[in-house]
Amino acid sequence: MITAQDFISEAGRAGFDFYTGVPCSFLTPLINGVLSAPTLAYVGATSEGEAVAIAAGAWLAGRQTVVMCQNSGLGNAVNPLTSLNAPFRIPTLFLTTWRGEPGIPDEPQHELMGEITQDLIAVMRLEQAPFPNEAVALAPTLSQAAARMEATGLPYAFVVRKGDVAETALNQAPRELPPPGERVDHRAIGARPTRAAALERVLAVAPEEAAIIATTGKCGRELFTLADRPQHLYQVGSMGGASGMGLGVALNSPRPVVVLDGDGAALMKLGSLATIGAHAPGNLVHVILDNGVHDSTGGQATVSASVDFAAIALACGYRRAASCASLEGFEHALRRAFAQAGPTLIHLRIAPGSMAKLGRPTVKPPEVARRFRDFLASPMAATRAA
Repeated sequence: MITAQDFISEAGRAGFDFYTGVPCSFLTPLINGVLSAPTLAYVGATSEGEAVAIAAGAWLAGRQTVVMCQNSGLGNAVNPLTSLNAPFRIPTLFLTTWRGEPGIPDEPQHELMGEITQDLIAVMRLEQAPFPNEAVALAPTLSQAAARMEATGLPYAFVVRKGDVAETALNQAPRELPPPGERVDHRAIGARPTRAAALERVLAVAPEEAAIIATTGKCGRELFTLADRPQHLYQVGSMGGASGMGLGVALNSPRPVVVLDGDGAALMKLGSLATIGAHAPGNLVHVILDNGVHDSTGGQATVSASVDFAAIALACGYRRAASCASLEGFEHALRRAFAQAGPTLIHLRIAPGSMAKLGRPTVKPPEVARRFRDFLASPMAATRAA
């Protein structure tokens, strides 16, 4: 058995400095230890998949990350681990617990996952090891994990057993309620704009130093077709994860961060709005381009027609929100968003359909990720001068 401080100190020496996850009783000591450490960042996510996306964004912004979750949540993490971390080659130290370990009594809902935890990790082609539960094992085990992540660009998993970490008290200040947010509606009568036209306005208005993360599907493809730049991240998989990635970037970079989301993707990870509102990065602009359909899969309707995304954002703690139905209103909302502290959500209802000549990113995901990471690390003054 080790203490939480044993792990935190050794992990810090190995470079790990950003934590996110979803609690498990087996992880209580570690999470309590991280939350009680004034120099460490911990973002509590609403789902395990969201935590993986947040960590991916933090890594892009230069942090070395740790994701912690219960093995019952591995299913929620499979999608981003396989369709975000794998194609983009984004590493993270992934700590999952071993509830339902064979031979140890546990609740019935953990039985099956307890039998297949290591197999599931292996099926995702992630390297893994038992959690180092002795102080002398920490340095070499963490060193091995860091070396393998550097070599493969992939997550490395530790499986945490009950009692691996000694009990740790929690020292966390209560979260204060945010002040009421500001809402602006830009209503218009007429034809809805196209996604491409909206993206052109984003490109015209966003500062040169802004990082732009485009959700999976035709949004990223259209952005690439209009302009391919190092500050663009085309999220080719992990539907719904763009907002979590944007949060991870925004919390770790002074740059303006723009998330270009879709209605289907935003609804899939609606809990991310609550996480964004709670952590309230002032540099985040969250745009939802809502065409009411799953455009990339044949145009099946979403349920967004009855959803007020701006109201949801304000209820979750966003500082500002706008509803738009025209390009003029959208541009006005964008300019205000870049001029004032956020986070800001801008909901624009657009027409279904896409560009007639729609390309696909020709830059491979690992290169997209690393040039984006280099862009975030570059001085903003130099970027403006370029």
